[in-house]
Amino acid sequence: MTTMTSAEIRQKFLEYFERNGHTIVASSSLIPANDPTLLFTNAGMVQFKDAFLGLEKRDYKRATTAQKCMRVAGKHNDLENVGPSPRHHTFFEMLGNFSLGDYFKKDAIRFAYDLLVNEFGIDPNRLYYTVHTDDDEAFDIWTKEMGISPDRVYRMGDKTNFWQMADVGPCGPTSEIHYDWGEDACTCGDPNCSVLLDNGCDRWLEIWNLVFMQFNQDESGNRDPLPAPGVDTGMGLERIVSVIQNKRANYETDLFTPILKRTQELLGDTDEQAAEKYIAYRVIADHGRAITFMVGDGVMPGNEGREYVLRLILRRAARYGRIAGFTEPFLAKIAETVIEEMGGHYTELVARRQFILNVIQQEEERFLKTFAHGLDLLKELVETLKAAGKTEIPGSEVFKLHATYGFPFHLTRDIAAEEYGFTVDETGFRQEMQRHSEISGGGAFKKIDEATLSVYAALLDDLKAAGTVPEHDPYQGTENTTTVLAILQDGQRVETVGEGLEVEMVLANTPFYVESGGQVSDTGIIRGDGWEMAVTNVRKPVTGLVVHTGQITRGTAHSGDAVSAEVDAERRLNIMRNHTATHLLQAHLQRVLGKHVAQAGSLVAPDRLRFDFSHPDPMTAEEIQAVEAGVNADILADYPVNVAFQNYKDAVASGAMALFGEKYGDVVRVITVDGNVSRELCGGTHVQHTGQIGAFIITSEGSVAAGVRRIEAVTGPAALAHIQAERAELHRVAAKLGVKPTETAARVESLLAQLHDREKEIKTLKRKLARADFERHLQQVKSVDGVSVLAAEVTVDDTALLREMGDWFRDKLGSGVIVLGTVLNEKPSFIAIVTDDLVKKGLHAGKLVKAVAQIVGGGGGGRPNMAQAGGKNPAKLPEALATVEKLVGEQVG
Repeated sequence: MTTMTSAEIRQKFLEYFERNGHTIVASSSLIPANDPTLLFTNAGMVQFKDAFLGLEKRDYKRATTAQKCMRVAGKHNDLENVGPSPRHHTFFEMLGNFSLGDYFKKDAIRFAYDLLVNEFGIDPNRLYYTVHTDDDEAFDIWTKEMGISPDRVYRMGDKTNFWQMADVGPCGPTSEIHYDWGEDACTCGDPNCSVLLDNGCDRWLEIWNLVFMQFNQDESGNRDPLPAPGVDTGMGLERIVSVIQNKRANYETDLFTPILKRTQELLGDTDEQAAEKYIAYRVIADHGRAITFMVGDGVMPGNEGREYVLRLILRRAARYGRIAGFTEPFLAKIAETVIEEMGGHYTELVARRQFILNVIQQEEERFLKTFAHGLDLLKELVETLKAAGKTEIPGSEVFKLHATYGFPFHLTRDIAAEEYGFTVDETGFRQEMQRHSEISGGGAFKKIDEATLSVYAALLDDLKAAGTVPEHDPYQGTENTTTVLAILQDGQRVETVGEGLEVEMVLANTPFYVESGGQVSDTGIIRGDGWEMAVTNVRKPVTGLVVHTGQITRGTAHSGDAVSAEVDAERRLNIMRNHTATHLLQAHLQRVLGKHVAQAGSLVAPDRLRFDFSHPDPMTAEEIQAVEAGVNADILADYPVNVAFQNYKDAVASGAMALFGEKYGDVVRVITVDGNVSRELCGGTHVQHTGQIGAFIITSEGSVAAGVRRIEAVTGPAALAHIQAERAELHRVAAKLGVKPTETAARVESLLAQLHDREKEIKTLKRKLARADFERHLQQVKSVDGVSVLAAEVTVDDTALLREMGDWFRDKLGSGVIVLGTVLNEKPSFIAIVTDDLVKKGLHAGKLVKAVAQIVGGGGGGRPNMAQAGGKNPAKLPEALATVEKLVGEQVG
């Protein structure tokens, strides 16, 4: 077996299948574009799901991919095993070949064997095979046609050798190929050790799974043969590389060794030290790859869904970094190595390099700010629970650490187990998360109604069979004459529909734009003979079928009617203004801020535009002004806006910007603004000249997530309305101030200066009053077992002055305990101070103030010599202060 690099193995796989009639299809994003039920793409077949279901038609019937995958949630949750296990990962690459109704079992098995044995040079005596118990066809292909000895082909049941997408839908038997590492690799100790035992023994490594999509399962569990069976295969790149490079641990292959080496260089560890920390090193390597690819595909850190997963993995890596010896943020440096090693094939990593590094750096820095304090709180919590004889952290406390200090559940669980031997209440935590989600309006990923989709797919097939393929062209005007091909009501096809009813309508040819690329759908009217339909939305439930949604406002509509389809032209024009302005905005953001700026999301609506982009810092007023001025200069120049169709690779090579994560075909639409202003791949509608935009006004700039900024802006009539409203407000304020509009700023500055002077005078007076209060309370000092104690309610309006009064008392007494209470914003607040000589005798300000605050329904704590606390019930403030002497006596005793 010839040793190859991982890059060579990946390329050899793809080229082998290309030679055998397969189209090499680029990896889809980790964010599934066609399945909102998934957090992440977790298998190679995800991007082909609609094709297998018959909802999408491809230009090819054979495909091969190297697919980016994540498995961190649900039944594929490998997170806990990452590090200790030699082959578990969060991020991995899935090599696959797919037959979309073309070849079946015979060719799938032949391809797999030929590639492994004849191309990769794997010893056939090391390979063992499994088939489904009832799959005689696959068994015979392996044994009779491929010549494999029957004692090397095992029949196994549904658990290991049957695949189904869901309870209803495509399914079928599988055939697995396993590699035998040899008897010395056995970890089960069974004298009859074999793949058939399925006991997790390390001797056997599953390297390839061939899925034969042969049946369609109905709700009753009946399986009928599919009219066009397909093949979906998956081989983990990490696993096949370990076999070819003869490394029993994936982390010893060249997919990971450069990252491990970089980690060692950054830490300055010897080989022996690195070996002792192998779990931390592996976690950093695996998680470093995962977070680099996730951010590269547009996932941002957050507290819900895939954003939470990114935050979880990044913070788990950061924590293991601290265990390994890192004291400063380091993950961006690990990401640099990932980009260097994998950017050759996954070029999006190189294109978004700075964005990736910025997001990772900022998220790690944010975590480290609260990490130490969170650890202290967890330690204090564990000590309290341990004193009460408990060994489980309540779910409410785990959620508090998550929500307040950024500790993901898995991180708290790991620390609790590894450092304290505690468990956590996962059920209680999930309940708290659910309650928080309901309160905040959060939600889960929506389930796709496959039955509903199949209605549209069947409709499209019927229309095609009748020779009436629907056409869609939103670029040649806003009105056309066409025919009603179909009417649907409540998911059912009907022939007629009357006034006042909600309906869906399919036309032979429509000019309505369907929401895509951030641009909203058109609205308008469909007019028939004696009837009208107000179109409120347009969508494309399956590829090739545009559905108009709305209400019949007059008359009765019939399938087959001749109609006029009329887009709301004024609304469309405003959308076009905003879309072209979005292109100009991105161009000038790159000119002003730098080439690292990349689109991270957008909304193009008739009344406004919204543009999210990668940038680490808030924009300055000067930067915002420069961008706005640049866009308006392009508008005044009245540049032509040109549309052309090009081959995708040629368009990108010529400098056209492509939005990463979007699906592009071989031929793409390129929008160019003359004057070397902008060139982008875009399927949206645009003005013909920039002058049609009218004006461009930025209305806001702010943060969306770590490393992502958001600009909102208006153009055309909305920009004019915005200018007029601000101008009117300026005149109103100027009139109130009794000055000309041009003198408003100077007058406001003068008033602010006067206000500042008055505030200084007030602050000085308040301090004098507090000083007088201080002198009065000095007469109330008591002696408790030889300790001077002062507990007093004072009148202040900020915590800074409360702390200063505490310092006055401490300096005056020299030795003693001071507890001051006041009401701030209708809530009780306390400060406790214990002088250093009494701290040495065991008195503790934090414990004292915590006990005092409990009486007013609050809590707090702090250092032995100074601590603060708050509460809820101001009426009990005197009662709380009255307990101080007793509490001090208990501490002294």
